[in-house]
Order: sequence, then structure tokens, then C-alpha cells
Amino acid sequence: MNTNQNKYTLKFSETFRSDLKHILNYILYNLENPIAAHNLNKLIERKINDRLINPTAYEVFNSNRKRKHNYYRIYVKNYIIFYIVKDNTMEVRRILYSRRNFKHFL
Repeated sequence: MNTNQNKYTLKFSETFRSDLKHILNYILYNLENPIAAHNLNKLIERKINDRLINPTAYEVFNSNRKRKHNYYRIYVKNYIIFYIVKDNTMEVRRILYSRRNFKHFL
């Protein structure tokens, strides 16, 4: 029996993809640091994949809005990744700078 097999599939929202693209482009072009952009992207990828093993085992994010599905967070450097779990799918919805008023965006 393979105990490392994930029970969850992974899905990314278009909003997450857009958020990530803006963050990486800012680091790449405004800060002119392609190595930092690459390293951050790889770290984000690893943290999400690590969480995929058991995404509901973490603290629920307390939102001001009533939701059908709870939000969870992953901290990566100065960013917070927000995701939900629906059935057997971990859906990554947003990545935001941690010092933003992110409650406004969720």
C-alpha cells in the first residue's frame, strides 16, 4: 500500500494565478531580481504541495463573511496563500502580501 498517495486533487483559481503573476513580475522587473522571483515561486510550489497531504489539519481562517467552505492559510515569507477544501479538492484561491488588509479581499 502506498501511504504517500494524496487523497486530494489540487486546483488553482484564476485569481490566484493572477496574484502570483503580479507578485513574480514585480520582483522580476521592478526589483530586477530574477533569482528571488524563481526561488519564491519554487517555495510557494513546495509549501502548497506539502499542504496537499492533509489540507484540513490546519487552523481555519476566521473570515468576516459567512462562507460555505472554510478558508485556510499558508504562510510563505511575506505572503499568505488562501485556500479552501471542497470534497477531495484543495482549491488555492488567493496569494496576498501579508501586510495588506486582506480581509477586504476575501
